[in-house]
Amino acid sequence: MAYAIIKTGGKQYKVAKGDVIEVEKLDADPGAKVSFAEVLFHSGEFNPKVSVAGEVVEQFKGEKVIAFKYRRRKGYHRTVGHRQKLTRVKITDIKA
Repeated sequence: MAYAIIKTGGKQYKVAKGDVIEVEKLDADPGAKVSFAEVLFHSGEFNPKVSVAGEVVEQFKGEKVIAFKYRRRKGYHRTVGHRQKLTRVKITDIKA
């Protein structure tokens, strides 16, 4: 089975045709075609002419992440929350 390792949003993802992955937000509407040109690896070989095509399924927000800061005996505590914006992409093709 052909697979590729792509890099987007500062992270690396192992993808195959038909996979649905969640990546950091891309500037594309649902239904739009996207292409990942930064392919690091393709099925056991390095080939710089490989590109991965996908289709944007949806834009959404991830789960809330809570960061709680605390210093013992100092009366200091802070709570900060964050929700990352994500894009769900379905991989449609790996072009070698």
